[in-house]
Amino acid sequence: QVQLVEYGGGLVQPGGSLRLSCAVSGSIFEVFVMGWYRQAPGRQRELVAKIFSGGTTNYADFVKGRFTISRDNAKSAVYLQMSSLKPEDTAVYYCNAVLRVGPRDGWGTYWGPGAQVTVSS
Repeated sequence: QVQLVEYGGGLVQPGGSLRLSCAVSGSIFEVFVMGWYRQAPGRQRELVAKIFSGGTTNYADFVKGRFTISRDNAKSAVYLQMSSLKPEDTAVYYCNAVLRVGPRDGWGTYWGPGAQVTVSS
């Protein structure tokens, strides 16, 4: 059974840094794209950043220059280094992956359970 496991959420002061990690658990054939989304109370889930297997990255405008996404293809893992955090970054952050379990399978979308990030003094 394929699952996404997230690590690294918590409480941080404004201007601080935090690193989120996510790894694919279970046997898979190929990962196409991995990324991070977030959802604040009363708001829709939104893309934060994503990274494709070849290394291409996409960032939401509100995190450009502050967050960096990276990936370890060998470990099927993705990381989000967050710096200069603001109170408005407070949200549940969800790891996302589009992958194939086997060579004959179609692409499936998987989500982690979410990690709470709270930016507050």
